[in-house]
Amino acid sequence: MGVSTSRVEKGVAVVTAGFPPVNALPVAGWFALAEAVRAAGRDPEVRCVVLTAEGRGFNAGVDIKEIQKDGNSALIGANHACAEAFAAVYDCAVPVVAAVHGFCLGGGIGLVGNADVIVASEDAVFGLPELDRGALGAATHLARLVPQHLMRALYYTSRTATAAELHAHGSVWRVVPRGELRAAALTLAREIAAKDGQLLRLAKAALNGIDPVDVRRSYRFEQGFTFEAGLSGVADRVRAGFGKEGA
Repeated sequence: MGVSTSRVEKGVAVVTAGFPPVNALPVAGWFALAEAVRAAGRDPEVRCVVLTAEGRGFNAGVDIKEIQKDGNSALIGANHACAEAFAAVYDCAVPVVAAVHGFCLGGGIGLVGNADVIVASEDAVFGLPELDRGALGAATHLARLVPQHLMRALYYTSRTATAAELHAHGSVWRVVPRGELRAAALTLAREIAAKDGQLLRLAKAALNGIDPVDVRRSYRFEQGFTFEAGLSGVADRVRAGFGKEGA
């Protein structure tokens, strides 16, 4: 359980999150993921990072039970920790390939929306069930995956989009059977890592520099409304039904 980093071949680091049962990360887990990605990017021998996960799905967002237990302190912690993790992926000095299987929800969208390339298994689904969880956020990152009006429809309804649908929109590089996901992600990472390491770092910085939206500022703006929902009591009211039958 936790976050681990492995070197499976030259130039490629694999950062894996494993928080059973559904990879809903606690505050400490988000910070650990951020540090692992940043550390991999700082390593001069690494030219590409593959971000993956163990278990039933890629990521189920924040640990709602932790927020229910610890209240505003946990909400503030989650806000800062998610912002750090998303920024670590975006700011990683080398390209980040997200290998997504199963569900990619909430904070998972923040991670893959900030990744450089996404490879997904056929069973992967992507969405923001935030309105069902008493929260807001990561619309910034969903907007990097689908067109604006679809993003709004998915956000308001808490519905998900399939890997095939995102592939049609051009945001997923490849869709493969579940058993071929790791190999497909590593094949792409290997191709990227074959480039000159210094030039790759310059390319990553250049592409971030021409982004039309400042993803860090935009996401922090969203988080202000998440905290407002918490202070107003509406978040607690919605979360009270979380996990209950029919909720």
